[in-house]
Amino acid sequence: MSNGRKPTTIAGDARLRIPGITGRSIAPCDADYDAARAVFYGGTDKHPGLIVRVADTADVVRVVTHAREHGIELAVRSGGHSAVALCSTDGGIVLDLHDMRALDIDASRRTASVQAGLTSGEYTNAAADLGLANSFGDTGSVGLGGLITGGGVGYMVRKYGLTIDDLLSAEVVTADGKVVRTDAETEPDLFWAIRGGGGNFGVVTRIQLRTHEVPSTVGGILILPATAELIEKFVALSEAAPEELTTIANVMPAPPMPFLPEEHHGKVVIFGMLVYAGPAEDGTRALAPFRALATPLADLMKPMSYREVYPPEDPSYHPIAAGRTMFVDAVDRASAETIMEVLTERAPEFGVAQIRVLGGAMARVAPDATAFAHRKRRIMINAAGLYERIEETAAQEAWVERYASRLQRGERGRYDTFVSKEGPAGIRDAYPGKTWDRLVALKRRYDPTNLFHLNQNIPPTG
Repeated sequence: MSNGRKPTTIAGDARLRIPGITGRSIAPCDADYDAARAVFYGGTDKHPGLIVRVADTADVVRVVTHAREHGIELAVRSGGHSAVALCSTDGGIVLDLHDMRALDIDASRRTASVQAGLTSGEYTNAAADLGLANSFGDTGSVGLGGLITGGGVGYMVRKYGLTIDDLLSAEVVTADGKVVRTDAETEPDLFWAIRGGGGNFGVVTRIQLRTHEVPSTVGGILILPATAELIEKFVALSEAAPEELTTIANVMPAPPMPFLPEEHHGKVVIFGMLVYAGPAEDGTRALAPFRALATPLADLMKPMSYREVYPPEDPSYHPIAAGRTMFVDAVDRASAETIMEVLTERAPEFGVAQIRVLGGAMARVAPDATAFAHRKRRIMINAAGLYERIEETAAQEAWVERYASRLQRGERGRYDTFVSKEGPAGIRDAYPGKTWDRLVALKRRYDPTNLFHLNQNIPPTG
């Protein structure tokens, strides 16, 4: 903890139970402990002293209070997708929201009340039955608690903005154990902070969202051969497209997928994910220029339900990755040539540049309206390398740092949710200028001892 106190652990007492818990407490001696402590990304092996699968908000209060009063390190987990396992701890307590998954959708008012342990895929599947949807991230197993506090750059970011732009209210358990309902009128400072400020200000237990009518979409996977020219053109088309269309261009070695001819496996391609939120005829017309860029190696784009955006995931997949996120003002020919040069030289190791064109509804929100301040940035890139042996970490981190520095165009900036091992400087880049100052002041107000420090931490001392 940044306050100088060394957190105590509870590993020495495997049967310690927090008084009054109605959910399930999982200790190291329990049969399902290893499964319960697992996180999405590989490369870490943390052993909590206790995992508490909280059943309700009262349980959250008990865990937070217990950790604060006993000086025990506390991690908060929603979906377990932290790139550097900030959702876990060695020896401390993991407050796991997994079992808080209630969802109530009011189709007539187009609102949804949802607990923070539900995943974006589960929510999307239920909402699709009513022709409704929200713009979440690109992975269905991400927990809504972590996603909503980070911002939420999803498949409809240009049409409906960030996930936080649909947040109407939230229930938050603060470091002093109080349950606070926050919205634009009630505790407005806290409402501002949790929309992009990460888990620094409390445990979000329930959220109310505005939903959108999305009865049909068009899109899916489009794989094109990769050249610098095609990368530049793909990005330009994405920026010029109707706001209903959001694209993600993954420039990477082609995976051995059954629908992709074997001779293309391992070669650098543009693995595009495109989603048009609107009628099939309009979507087909918007997608046509992308299909015309080159003869597709694979074209799986079609009219579909929005729920099909999130295909089933392999629960055994736990990648080890080194990554750097950045906002840039352009992907020009020089950037595209750098991507091709770096990824071609890296073969046969796996590297990727994930390019997301932003703008639209996201950019129409004022930069100071939420803690997510990068509203005017045009493009987000995530440069990453995936590897198999933990011994490679230092070399991989150095490689991706060099790679990312060559791609930066314009003022530095990072997306909180994707910050990994950049350290305090990377976190500062996520919160530029006055945004950082305001967040530090609110951290002192809501969490002066930095109980919630296992996150992209904003210390109360600044």
